[in-house]
Amino acid sequence: MTVRDPKALLISIFDAAVAAADPERTIRDHLPAKPKGRTIVIGAGKGSAQMAAAFEKAWDGPIEGLVVTRYGYGAKCDRIEIIEAAHPVPDAAGLEASRRLLAKVQGLTADDLVVALVSGGGSALLPSPAAGLTLADEIAVNEALLASGAPIAAMNTIRKHVSTIKGGRLAAAAYPAKVVSLVVSDIPGDNPALVASGPTVPDTGSRKDALASIAAYGMKLPDAVMAHIQSPASDAPDPEDQRFSRNEMHLIASAGVSLEAAAAEAKRQGIEAVILSDALEGEAREVGGVHAAIAREVATRNRPFSKPVLILSGGETTVTLRAKGKGGRNSEFLLAFAIGINGVEGIHALAADTDGIDGSENNAGAFADGSTVSRMRAAGVDAKAMLAGNNAWTAFNAIGGLFVPGPTGTNVNDLRAILVR
Repeated sequence: MTVRDPKALLISIFDAAVAAADPERTIRDHLPAKPKGRTIVIGAGKGSAQMAAAFEKAWDGPIEGLVVTRYGYGAKCDRIEIIEAAHPVPDAAGLEASRRLLAKVQGLTADDLVVALVSGGGSALLPSPAAGLTLADEIAVNEALLASGAPIAAMNTIRKHVSTIKGGRLAAAAYPAKVVSLVVSDIPGDNPALVASGPTVPDTGSRKDALASIAAYGMKLPDAVMAHIQSPASDAPDPEDQRFSRNEMHLIASAGVSLEAAAAEAKRQGIEAVILSDALEGEAREVGGVHAAIAREVATRNRPFSKPVLILSGGETTVTLRAKGKGGRNSEFLLAFAIGINGVEGIHALAADTDGIDGSENNAGAFADGSTVSRMRAAGVDAKAMLAGNNAWTAFNAIGGLFVPGPTGTNVNDLRAILVR
C-alpha cells in the first residue's frame, strides 16, 4: 500500500490511541454501586478534570467533590470543583489543593463512598510535605527527581516518603468510608499504586527502596528531606492495613489498551502494525537509537518486519539533564532517532505524550524522517549539539517539526509510532 500523507497517518494513530483512553468511554464501564450515604468525588492528575466531567455525566445520584489538574487542563463541571495547579514543579496552589482534598474526606462514615479519579501528573499536583518539611523541600525533591534519569517507579517511591497524602494516605484519611479508585495508568507495567504516587492505592515500596534509588541515581536532596526519609516517620501505610480492606481499584485506561487501538487503526488503513512493548523505559536518547536501528533494518533489509509496517511502542523514557535546553523525553527520543535514520528514505515517525504535553513546553512531541537532520542543518541547527544540550524542542521548532495537539484530557504515557514505507 502507498501512504500518500505519512504525517496524517501518524496523527490518526495518535488520535486512536487517545480515544481509547477517553474518560467518557471508560468511566461508564466502571461505575461503583451507589452507597447508602454520601458520594464524594476526589482526584488528581492531568486527566482528572475530564474524568470528573465524565463521571458527573454518567452518575445519576447526588455527588460533591474536588479534583486538581494542571493549569490549562480544566473542564466544565457542575457539582465537582476543579482546581488548577502547577506541573511538573509543584506550587502553592497544589499545596492548597492537597489540604482541601484531605479535608474533603474527613468525618465520613462506613455508609459513604469516595470515588478517586487518578491519572498521571498527580504526583506534582499534590504537594503535601511531611511534618518538618516545606513546599520548598518538596519542590527541591521534584526537581532532583526530574533531573536524575530515574524511572517513574523509583521517583514515586521517593515522593511518597516525603508526603502526607501519597502512598495511600488520602484513602486512609477517608476511613471508614469505602474508596473506589478509577485509575488511568501512565506507568510502565500499570502498577496503580505508582500512578500519581498512589494517593488512594498503597504499595509496598519501603524507606530502604527510596534510599537505594536516591543513592543509585546520585540525587542531592535537602538535609531535612534525607533525615525524614531515614526516619520511621516517613513510612507509608501498609497495603494490608485494615483501613483499605473494603476499597476497590479499577484500571480504566492504560498504554497497552491504547497501543492496541493504534494498531487496529493502522490495520484499518491497510498498514500492518507491530507493538514492541507498552512498558519501555530507559534513557530517551538511547531508546531512540535502538528504535532507529530497528527502523533502518526494516527499511534496508525488510527484516525483522516486512514493509510497509507501523512499529509502535509505549512506556516512559527518562532524560538525564546535562544542560538547560528546552525539550522533553519524546522530543529527545525523536532527535536521537532522527540522527540514527539520517539519510534513510521511507521512514516517518511521531513520538508524543498522550496527555498533549512533552516536558514543560506546549508540544506533545515531534515528527521526524530521514531528512530531518539535513533540514535542521539548513536552518542553522546542529542536531547532535542540540541533543547533547537537551535542546530537542529548539531543534524541532527550527524546522516546524513540533506536534502540538493541545491537552487531550487523558494520560496513558508515551506513544511512539514509526512508519516504514
